[in-house]
Amino acid sequence: MKLRFSLVILLLIYILTNPVIILAQSKTASKPVASPLIALWPNGAPGEKGNIGEEKDMSKPTDNKVAGRELIRLGNVSNPTITVYRPSKEKDTGAAMVVCPGGGYHILALDLEGTEVCEWLNSIGVTAILLKYRVPVREGLPRYAPPLQDAQRAMGIVRSRAAEWGISPNRIGIMGFSAGAHLSAALSTNYDKRTYPAVDAADQVSCKPDFTMLIYPAYLTATDKSEKIAPELPITASTSPTLLIQTQDDGIPVENSVYYYLALKNAGVPVEMHLYPKGGHGYGLRKTDITVTSWPQRAEEWLRAQGLLIRK
Repeated sequence: MKLRFSLVILLLIYILTNPVIILAQSKTASKPVASPLIALWPNGAPGEKGNIGEEKDMSKPTDNKVAGRELIRLGNVSNPTITVYRPSKEKDTGAAMVVCPGGGYHILALDLEGTEVCEWLNSIGVTAILLKYRVPVREGLPRYAPPLQDAQRAMGIVRSRAAEWGISPNRIGIMGFSAGAHLSAALSTNYDKRTYPAVDAADQVSCKPDFTMLIYPAYLTATDKSEKIAPELPITASTSPTLLIQTQDDGIPVENSVYYYLALKNAGVPVEMHLYPKGGHGYGLRKTDITVTSWPQRAEEWLRAQGLLIRK
């Protein structure tokens, strides 16, 4: 009895004299851990002139909220980065996902379609890599051109550092929202050749995603409701297995996903699609009573069916 009492007293003394250690351990266990920002381009992004203004949140008080909450609308990005979010060791599956926020190639919905998504991926055991790509559109260039360079470079860096980050190099996917989904599709169909001069060894490894998730995608067809796929998306039998999510009342016509689905199917690419009647556009992962906001469950099921959520 005396021994047990002594042990309790010693434990209390340890907690009182080491509160920082105890708190740090509990926070680490419950919250995703993000790396410092990692610059994609050590000598600056290709073709950047540094004349687009200060990088900042472009949100205004009159902007719409999502599920009653505000969001970050990051603009004037000229120094693209990645941030790595690691799941807990207990959940880590070794799978990874590059996350591309949307924003019409004008801004990045950095929390709604970025950090919140990374936290969800961590919760199911997936390492998340948040890609902050260049926006807005650069004059004289296709809207997707600089972001595609950033996505190719990001995927190469992630795969080249897979062992360091505890990632399986053949289980690295990409997902995006709206314009970020178009960027994800662009990388899934443009991986054979870099669209910029090689920088280092990271540009010598494959930048092909192993799987792709497109959430309320934009710009997949040549024009609204066109049956022709956008010319910058050359689908082949080697295009990554793909999941599509969209709603019938999306401001981006749902045909955008339907025709992309058919093109993948006709090319022999494994593809799954979930269409919902209501929900509009830009809901992210924020839960409401609208059925489409249950899409993360469908996505988790799809990832599990691909064998990607098996713990390593």
